[in-house]
Amino acid sequence: MTQRLEPGTPAPDFALRDQDGATVRLSDLRGQKTVLYFYPAAMTPGCTTQACDFRDSISSLQGAGYRVIGVSRDEPSTLAEFRERDGLTFTLLSDPDHAVHDAYGAWGEKMNYGKVVEGVLRSTFVLDEDGVVSLAQYNVKATGHVARLRKLLGIDA
Repeated sequence: MTQRLEPGTPAPDFALRDQDGATVRLSDLRGQKTVLYFYPAAMTPGCTTQACDFRDSISSLQGAGYRVIGVSRDEPSTLAEFRERDGLTFTLLSDPDHAVHDAYGAWGEKMNYGKVVEGVLRSTFVLDEDGVVSLAQYNVKATGHVARLRKLLGIDA
């Protein structure tokens, strides 16, 4: 079982390539609250629904001081295609060896069509301005997740 992060825990460090091939580090995120979400695969139905929900909520999230970053095992070229295809206006990061997924507890055993498999656990983390976890959610559903997250963050009454 992968260890799960709890609120108050310093976020695990990372350096990952974004959709344009540039390196993004955890230290680059300091100074602004960040919603870091892990999803299984770009351009699949559930992941597209979730990404488009974040896209459609980006103004209110940014207005409340949050940036959004998605993380998957996809290569940067696939992330660039996903971003372009669906008009995504936030950063997507590539973690092909799932090392960062592991560090955040977003990789492990799950049920898929009645079988136990190992893979991405759809998860969302809210990091404060100092890179400390303020919210950790595991095994979230793609549909409706962003709306629930906005309520938890006090963005929607």
